[in-house]
Amino acid sequence: MSNPTSDASSHHRARPSLVLLSVIGLLLIAALLALGTWQVKRLLWKLDLIARVEARIHAAAVPAPTQGDWPNIDAARDEYRRVRLRGRLLNDKEALVYTATELGAGYWVMTPLARDDGTTVLVNRGFVPSEKRAVSARRQGQVSGETEIAGLMRMSEPEGSLLRSNRPEDDRWYSRDVGAIAAARDLSDVAPYFIDADATPNPGGLPVGGLTHVVFANNHLVYAITWYCLAVMIAGMLILVWRSGRSGRADG
Repeated sequence: MSNPTSDASSHHRARPSLVLLSVIGLLLIAALLALGTWQVKRLLWKLDLIARVEARIHAAAVPAPTQGDWPNIDAARDEYRRVRLRGRLLNDKEALVYTATELGAGYWVMTPLARDDGTTVLVNRGFVPSEKRAVSARRQGQVSGETEIAGLMRMSEPEGSLLRSNRPEDDRWYSRDVGAIAAARDLSDVAPYFIDADATPNPGGLPVGGLTHVVFANNHLVYAITWYCLAVMIAGMLILVWRSGRSGRADG
């Protein structure tokens, strides 16, 4: 035979627990909904960014920024802009930056281009495989005299890659760090950007240009769905808890 006093005491103790659980659950739901909404906003921003970059990539080439324009360069606005420039390649000052591409492991050939205004722009002329890293193995590609380069404007990649740091003292490069390469090659008045040359063939076939991959990670929709689904799951659990609480009170 049940004790009415004991049952009442149990219900009295259960009520604060139910309230606390409800508050925690509602706070979690609010947080998860906020995260989901934030990811939706990030998704819209990312789609807009991709559209703007795609427009730059496929637009007609414009003159590369000159020294007077350098302070106004903005990565969000200018990176991947298609540009062109003329000058003389300083082949004796090139730097090889280790990379892995669809053509295999090898190096980007970063060559300074001296412009008529006295400034210099680093040009990523393209890829050479490891066995062709020596200049003697690709002599035809060492273009002399004035030349025109067209390609995509890129921002400097300071310090190194995710796994390796640049070692200028050993002439080992793992990222296209404009400032460090310029210092190591004793260059002055160097643009704060570099150019990824397009696929225009070089004499002898090397370096191979036009290998720039423009890929933006875009997992925001997956994250948004995940947060929203978790919010729905917690809401469902709360509903079950509330129904159980009401059922217990009715039975009492």
